[in-house]
Amino acid sequence: MAKVNWKPGNMIYPLPAALISCGSTPDEYNLITVSWIGTICSDPPMCYISVRPNRHSSAILKRRGEFVINLTTSAMAEVTDWCGVKSGRDFDKFKECGLTPLPATVVKCPIVGESPLSIECQVVEVKELGTHDMFIANVVNIVADDTYIHPETGAMSLESAGLMAYSHGNYYELGNKIGKFGWSVMKEKTKKRLKSDG
Repeated sequence: MAKVNWKPGNMIYPLPAALISCGSTPDEYNLITVSWIGTICSDPPMCYISVRPNRHSSAILKRRGEFVINLTTSAMAEVTDWCGVKSGRDFDKFKECGLTPLPATVVKCPIVGESPLSIECQVVEVKELGTHDMFIANVVNIVADDTYIHPETGAMSLESAGLMAYSHGNYYELGNKIGKFGWSVMKEKTKKRLKSDG
């Protein structure tokens, strides 16, 4: 198998295809689809989104200093794409897409009712990096659909939600589970135990 060099670019895939909600009042509410998104720190919990400064949402994000990351599912694929190509300057995206703005717990911007998981964020820094501004934020609350919370253990289980990912211009539904964190070490321990019992 031959390896080929490509010009430097953003090739870290797959990524979430998230709906970012922003705005503090119903007349300001907006949605923008973002895949330049990620975790920065676990304690304190922090994340980021990167948005082009000419996008309608950029000014709202800078003005209000908060947003919500709403994870999307395969059932939300069409509206997620639509919110990424249409501008909030021209459309009320919640209304056009039939999505439900619900009150968040900590921030003033709404969560998307149809999302299985909404992450409320408060901006602590904006970095101007070129084509995109990076909004670095503290995670201040998470709102989860109780459908995906185990009634006995309280553990969150989103594998049945049909979460959507974005990879190089295409959307995908997340598929088969192939392992879990630490499973490789657990396999080694099992092998050693079986060998010693053998």
